Order: sequence, then structure tokens, then C-alpha cells
Amino acid sequence: MTGASLQSAPYFHDVAEGPDGAASYWVRANDGTRLRMVHWPGAAKGTVLFFPGRTEYCEKYARLAGDMQAAGYGMAAFDWRGQGLADRPTHRADMGHVASFDEYRADVAAFVSALEGLGAPKPWFLIGHSMGGAIGLRALHDGLPVQAAAFSAPMWDIAMRPVIMALRGVLLPLTAALGMGRSFAATTGPYKAMAFEENPLTTDRAQFAYMARQLAQYPDLRLGGPSNMWVRAALQETAALMARPAPDMPTLTLIAGREKIVVNAVIETRMASWPKGRLITIDGAEHELLFEALTRRQAALDAILAHFDAHLRPEPATRSQA
Repeated sequence: MTGASLQSAPYFHDVAEGPDGAASYWVRANDGTRLRMVHWPGAAKGTVLFFPGRTEYCEKYARLAGDMQAAGYGMAAFDWRGQGLADRPTHRADMGHVASFDEYRADVAAFVSALEGLGAPKPWFLIGHSMGGAIGLRALHDGLPVQAAAFSAPMWDIAMRPVIMALRGVLLPLTAALGMGRSFAATTGPYKAMAFEENPLTTDRAQFAYMARQLAQYPDLRLGGPSNMWVRAALQETAALMARPAPDMPTLTLIAGREKIVVNAVIETRMASWPKGRLITIDGAEHELLFEALTRRQAALDAILAHFDAHLRPEPATRSQA
């Protein structure tokens, strides 16, 4: 695959507010699912692979791409299957749905192949946010070719209401047995615009407005709640990941002091047994650490960039063929 063979995909420059030069492409997974990738070039130090969370899409991270570019890194972001402009579930396009997180592993393989074809400058680095933190951790175990990784509020377990948490081992198998795997999970439903005052994502009104403006202008980017099958698959995947030893990778993980989406205690336990890992808590922050108030966002960004800079090393030279 070469850059010339990749088909151009839509990219909403007007709401992205990112650096010039972004190129958007359709990418096919091995099962035929059409995905979307945005590449912001201009790297001197290498390329950051950004793994977004559930419901997210490439434009949301265009400002971060500008920060990375200013620091000497290019960046690529991805629309996982079922969200952004990637192919959606045929039974309900506004529902987050997979039968297994192995489907996201196929997405990662497709994106890596596309980036190789584009010649995205190496070395590569990983940032995984929320669900992207689970996909990213699995990718590290699978040998993702990065030199260092950073996680932002990674989804290594899902925060649930106490009664659902207590019964989830019973409820989720029951929903499957009753043919409800493709129904919205309990307490979730179709997309609904959220008021700033009730949001669990950020304490910063301007950053919240930026995200809301994108979804208001381009409704095709919206996504509602997950299916029961997605929740079951997510819990199976996170349990499997937490049962494995930490990968041999220099890793920085950031968590929010006011986290409500993922489970900080599980992240803390994981990082305590990560030989090359470091954990930082951003006090007062909500789940979206890279969309927080300026001082908190800058603290997270500075920590990530310092981590990547500390692990810059030349890619090994390719042996010439005789």
C-alpha cells in the first residue's frame, strides 16, 4: 500500500482547528470494514499514533496534532469501526457495537499497514485515551512498533453504578441469552446533547464548547451509548489485559483526580507492577485530560512530550540487499 493508493476521505477542517497539511484517508480492515485515518505530517522527531476513545473521531484531536507538530512530532489519528466516519453497525448506526475487541485489533493492523505505506516518519510513539488505552495496551502486547507509550485515563475497567457493578457478571450473560446483545446497555441510549453543567468530561467550558460545536455542525460524527455486547466484550478484554504482565515498554499513564468514566484504582494497580511505567495524577481534572483547563491540559501535554523526548532513539538502519 502506498500513499497514492489510499483513497481520500472527508475531513472537516472548519471545526478541527488543527495545523495545515492534514490528509484524510479511507483504510480497509481485513474483514472489509471501511475505517478513516487522518495524518498530520511535518515530523522532525517521529510520528505519534493517537488511539481515540469510544465515540471519538479524528477532528477532535486536531488541536493536539498542532501541539505535537510544534514539538517536532507528526501525528495520525483513527476512526475505529462504529464511530466517526468509519463504517457503523448495520442494525443501528448510532450505537457503539462490537462482538469482540479483536475487531479493534484488526483496525490497528490496517492502520499500521496504511502508515507504513505512507512512509509516516519513524520512530513512532503511542498515545491511547480511554477505550483507546485498552486497544493500545493490547497493541503493545501484539508488538506495535513504537518506542514509548502514553495513556490518558485508559479504560482498563469501566466505572459503573454500584448495583450494576455487583450484578454485571449475571446481567450481561442474561442479556445475551435473551437476545438483547444488540440493545443499548443499561443507563445508556441514543445520542443526546449534554449541558456543560452535567458533563463528566472536562471542567473547562471553552473546551467543552469546542467538542459540542463539532457534533452540532456534523451530526454524522455523533454516537450514542454502547450495546450490551460491546460492554461484555470490553469487560472481557480489560480483565484479560489486567491479568497479563506489563509489556516491556517505557510507559507514562495519566489519570484524572475527578475521574468518573474509568476506574482509577485498577489503573494504579496496573502501573504499580509496570517496571518501565510511571503514573501521574492530574488533580482536579475530569476524564478528558487533553481537553481540560489550560494549566491541567498543559501539565498533561508537557509530561507526555517529556516522556517521548526522553525515549527518542534512531530507528535501526535497514540492511541493504546484496
